[in-house]
Formats: sequence, structure tokens, C-alpha cells
Amino acid sequence: MKRFFKWLGLALLALVLIIAGPILYVEFACRGEPLAQAEPAYITDPDDRRPEARTYMVYPEWHIVYAYEGYAETLKTEAPHGFGYLSAVAGFWSSACGVKAKADELGEAGFASKATIYTIGASFTLEMLFKAAYEETIGRIARLAGTSPQDGIEADMAADYATFLQQVPWYKYDFDAWTTRLWEAPVEGARSWERRLALGLEWKAKAAYAKVIAEAAAAVGADQLTMKIAVDGVSETWLASQPDVQILSSDPLIAEVPRYRVFTTLVRALTAEGGTLLEIAGNDDILLSYLGETPPEVTNTAEIISDTPRASFRERRYLIATKVTDLTALVKLLGDQRGLLEHIYDY
Repeated sequence: MKRFFKWLGLALLALVLIIAGPILYVEFACRGEPLAQAEPAYITDPDDRRPEARTYMVYPEWHIVYAYEGYAETLKTEAPHGFGYLSAVAGFWSSACGVKAKADELGEAGFASKATIYTIGASFTLEMLFKAAYEETIGRIARLAGTSPQDGIEADMAADYATFLQQVPWYKYDFDAWTTRLWEAPVEGARSWERRLALGLEWKAKAAYAKVIAEAAAAVGADQLTMKIAVDGVSETWLASQPDVQILSSDPLIAEVPRYRVFTTLVRALTAEGGTLLEIAGNDDILLSYLGETPPEVTNTAEIISDTPRASFRERRYLIATKVTDLTALVKLLGDQRGLLEHIYDY
């Protein structure tokens, strides 16, 4: 019994070090020197401005979204144990280091933003480690019996979840509905029972955790789904014709626009139209991600701050920091290369 508790204690200590190590490294080793910042010239109302450092500090949350996207891609052709769990974790902390150092240049990343990154990073790390441990042992053995209808449901759920996360917070996902589908599917051997139990337990746990997070988010208040931008080089008529865009003033041309994935689509359209962004939510620095097999050519004001593998795909993910006024020029330049603009991180 003493030996058992000894090994249990050592295992818990190792787990704490695995979690605490990356957090301490990012906090103390990944630092940037504060630089002088320009004052907003167009969007000056404090209620319309968003913390500029968030363009960098929101990325780690998206890294988790992309990890689930990669997991869904793996399940199209392979068993769950084929996914690179450890690589996904390493990519999270590596990119967190790059964006945290860059955020420091804008002043200070902020306790709340860093606490969020460290919390979701610890949670993501634990999830990936436990899932890897299970799928590489019991899951792999159960897969020897062949596939099951439940494997198909897991693949469908993974693809649906990855798409859902592109625009909606994870805690609003209906895990319970997918658990029901899992158990309603016909049983075809031992693999069916193993998937029922393993995935059913995982999804039920996520559903319960999601309710807790949803209540906490409701208490804090939902984040705004729109923001204000200042634009040049396009007509008011063209900008007003874009989906969910509301014109606020003509000179200068300022509009209220959707955030998240929809904003990236809007910037692509603005680039094609020959327009230029002057400010985004009162800010002049912005982060975007680019997918390619080799580092892209960038403009003079742009800087590649992170380079990590894209889970389950051939490309790598490059995080690029640039000035808002050069954003459309950079998007155009990236569009001429053999890669893909993935996302613009809008604070």
C-alpha cells in the first residue's frame, strides 16, 4: 500500500510539472519590451475600442479549435490513435510563447488574458494527454476488432464540432444530442461497446462542464459580436452591400462589422475591391494566420512570430503580426503565393 501511494504521489507530481512547466516558461521566458503606441485617430470612443493585445492573446483559444479540426481530419482515414496529441499540445505552448511576447510590446498582456490562456492550456494539455493515453492503449486494442457504427458517429461529430467552433463558443455545443446518437446506433461487436462507453463518458463530462462555463460566461456577460472599423479606398455603397455591415459615417468611412470568421471573409472582399483598413476597433496592430508548406513572403511591416505544424495536414501554420494599414496589402501578397490566409484575429 505504501508503494502504491508513493507511485501515485510521484505520478501526480509529474502531472503537476507537466502542466506547470509550460505555464512558467511562457510567463517568465516569453517576454517583449513595451513599445510606444499610437493613439487612435478614427475610432476614439472608449466604448468602441478593444484591447489591442487581445489580437495576440486570443490565438491560443483558436489553436484548440484548429486541433479539433485536425482531429476531425485524422478520423476521415485513420483511427483516433493516429492523431498527434503531443504535437497539438506542443504547438499550443509554442505559439502561446510567441503571441505573449508580442502582446507585451503593446504594454502588458494583462492578468485576465494570461489567466485564460494558462487555464485553457492546462485543460487542453490534460485532455490531450488522457485521450492519448487511452487511445494508444485500450482504444487501439479495441480497434483491432474492426470499426463500428459508433466510429462513424465520432467522425461526424468531430467534423461538425470543428465547424461549429469557427464562429460559436464551445460551451454552446450540444454534446448531449451526439451522446444520444451514439447510443442509438446499432451495436456491432466489442468495438461498439467500447466506443459507447469511452465517448459517452467523454461527451457527458463535456456537456456538464459546458453548463458550468455557460453560467459563468452569462454572469460576466457575452462578448460583443461586432466592432467598428475605419476604411479607405472603397465606396460607401460597396461597403454597405457587404453582409451584416452597418455604415456609421461617410467621412471618414466608418462601419460596424461582424467579428470572428465573418470578418476574415470581409477583409478578403475588401482586399479584392482595392480597399485599405485604417483602424480596427481603434487599433493599428493585427495578427493573422497563414497556412503553407514553406514560410511566406511578407511585407516590410509584417513579422512571422510563430511557426508550428498544422495538425493532421501537410501545411504549417504561420502567425504573422502586421499593421492594420498594411493588412490588405499583406493579404493580397499572401494570396499570390501557394498558401492560404486562414484567419484574422480581431481582438
